[in-house]
Amino acid sequence: MISNISLVTVYCLDQDAARDFYVEHLGFTPAVDVPMGPDFRWVTIVHPNQPELEVTLMTPGPPLDDDAAAFVRRQLEAGKMGGLGLRVEDCRAAYEKLRAAGVTFLQEPSDRPYGVEAVLRDNTGNWLVLVEPREFAPADLA
Repeated sequence: MISNISLVTVYCLDQDAARDFYVEHLGFTPAVDVPMGPDFRWVTIVHPNQPELEVTLMTPGPPLDDDAAAFVRRQLEAGKMGGLGLRVEDCRAAYEKLRAAGVTFLQEPSDRPYGVEAVLRDNTGNWLVLVEPREFAPADLA
């Protein structure tokens, strides 16, 4: 049966710029960059601590139909796409380091029942959540 999640997709408008952002600012490593036809590239990154999970940086296009691809592009351009949740050891320190490097944050670090959370935007418009987790019970969320 299924043993784990091995691939997730993050949509972007420019694969090179997105790859560079994730590598230079967030510590990911380039994994695959293969042309697969005249208008399609398979570009993935991995985090060194979790190399079994590849993140595909995909431009809106096939297999999406034209309407769906246009919708995703509009959402990206408006900064309305969700992206990834990223675990950090110290959310406030990560926030300060990334903010100093020019990363745009939508939410400063905030205490939540499940940990400390900050929300940033990648260079395409996806929002990413940094979470410094702590133990909690479901009742803590009520």
